[in-house]
Amino acid sequence: MQGQTPWESLGQGTILLLLLLLLLGQQDRCCCLPAVWGPVLPALRALSIPIPAAPTARCLPHSPTQGLLSIFLQTMNSIVLLFVLLKSLIHYPQLVGDAWDEETRFRMEVRAKQLEWERIQQELQAEQLTPKQVQLLQNGDANEGADVGNAEEGDANQEEDGNDDGNVQEDGNFAANGEDNIENEDVNEAANARNNDLALVVYETGTVFDDNIGRVLMERIQWPVQELQAGCQWTQNLMDNYGLYFGHVLANSFYPGLQRAIGVGSAFEGWSPREQDVVYQVLIPMTPPRGHSFHLELDSAEQRHLRNFRVRVQLECTCTKEQQADSMLCFLHHPKEELRSNQDPSLLDTLCTDSYLDVQKTARWFYQLVRAIWPALPQSHNWHLKLLPSTRSCQFQVTNGRKSFRIEMLFGVRRGDSDIFVSSQPREAHTQSTAWPETYAVAEAKFFKHIAEQAPRDSLHLKCLQFFTRLLLGFTFSTYTVKTIVMHMLNVGPVSQWRRRHFLNRLLDISRCLRVCVLVKRLNHFIVGNQRLPHYIHLPPDIQAPPPYNLFHQLAEEPVAHTQATYDCQILLKGLKRILLGEQ
Repeated sequence: MQGQTPWESLGQGTILLLLLLLLLGQQDRCCCLPAVWGPVLPALRALSIPIPAAPTARCLPHSPTQGLLSIFLQTMNSIVLLFVLLKSLIHYPQLVGDAWDEETRFRMEVRAKQLEWERIQQELQAEQLTPKQVQLLQNGDANEGADVGNAEEGDANQEEDGNDDGNVQEDGNFAANGEDNIENEDVNEAANARNNDLALVVYETGTVFDDNIGRVLMERIQWPVQELQAGCQWTQNLMDNYGLYFGHVLANSFYPGLQRAIGVGSAFEGWSPREQDVVYQVLIPMTPPRGHSFHLELDSAEQRHLRNFRVRVQLECTCTKEQQADSMLCFLHHPKEELRSNQDPSLLDTLCTDSYLDVQKTARWFYQLVRAIWPALPQSHNWHLKLLPSTRSCQFQVTNGRKSFRIEMLFGVRRGDSDIFVSSQPREAHTQSTAWPETYAVAEAKFFKHIAEQAPRDSLHLKCLQFFTRLLLGFTFSTYTVKTIVMHMLNVGPVSQWRRRHFLNRLLDISRCLRVCVLVKRLNHFIVGNQRLPHYIHLPPDIQAPPPYNLFHQLAEEPVAHTQATYDCQILLKGLKRILLGEQ
């Protein structure tokens, strides 16, 4: 074998044979040992062991002195030979046995998997299988792998109509060949069974290797201890209780109506880059109060990239019999003095700046509501509320001595009946108080919820996302970059390919996608301009129709930023390699 030492070419049985011949040679008491050593000379020369040259003349009868000298020399030669054997054993030790450590086992399994797939690909190429069949085998699905053995019979049919089912044919060919199929049914079943068994063996071999690799990686990575599902459920219950009181307090007011809170962000999607201080974000949709209407206006200065809107508040006429029955005065047609004396001020006079809904004023109003309603909630009996400072949202922390939850209440206005909102969440460091950035958080949370319903129970797509977001800390890439890559991969590939046996391949796929996106300076947004979104995500026409938005547009516009991103990508991939190989 190439690269094998001379000692490794001998087994333990050969070594014992050498020692036995050594003892036999000692008992012979003759310096003429070629007859004894002859069978093992090639092995000794392979070990680079010096062999005494045989005498040129035939041995004469020994005298007593010569006999003792011969015995002494033979004994010394035997000791030298034994020393050389032991020295060779030390210099060329055998490979470790069954007691391999996890690192050695992992490396050997990775190498074995690679060699196994190379062998399979060579066999497939030799059999001239179609790319579709190769893809089915590599996907690792048991049913698909079993179908590879049957693919040969349907190749001719697939070439005609491109259908995966080889029995479906055009122009009525299936009916014409029916008799032949019946006559050869037994033969076909036997061949199919044989091919299925072969394909299943290949599949199970790859599955065992992949699953072991995934198990080792899962044990090697330090995962944060989180209870996101329990935290999300507790937060949603709290928001529902708040929602009941919001409805009672704001029923006859001229403040925005507040609908049921929607869980958004990483925690409600099932992952979080933080080990502690997880933030549970909720978005509360707002509706205009009586006598008011909301009109979304696009900020013309923000049309190049992700957009900002302004919410213009307009007064509506309420001079109808139904509204007059509620003792409401029309803000448009009643005198201002009468309105000032008999009715609460309009939304324009409370939460607006120059007829536009003000984010900061709305945030202060939310703080007042949360503080005022908290004592009436059942959670207030066992939990302590602490308000946290924020200018564009309402943030607070609740603790009970053992547990703690940090919650951020965002608020926004829905665009029509779609899953797109304009919200208070800022996109830049300095956002104007009347600017409402367009947010896709609800659509993305809806996507992850649908994936969770379709994925296997042991799916690791969220683990992959969590691992990479933690790996990105300290680099120029944002967590949203990796989240976008993972969403694209989940959308175009089968969800079943994210189990433990696929863990290594998915991590490598994410790293390759990041590297390619940096190289070409482009990463398409998952929502904006994506023509392949699932049907259950509802978008306005101006979101799905435009060309895809490039999240890496800065890399294309600024060479310095691209150079830094390229460097960070290289360092990141080296760090990933060290983690996967256990060299951290």
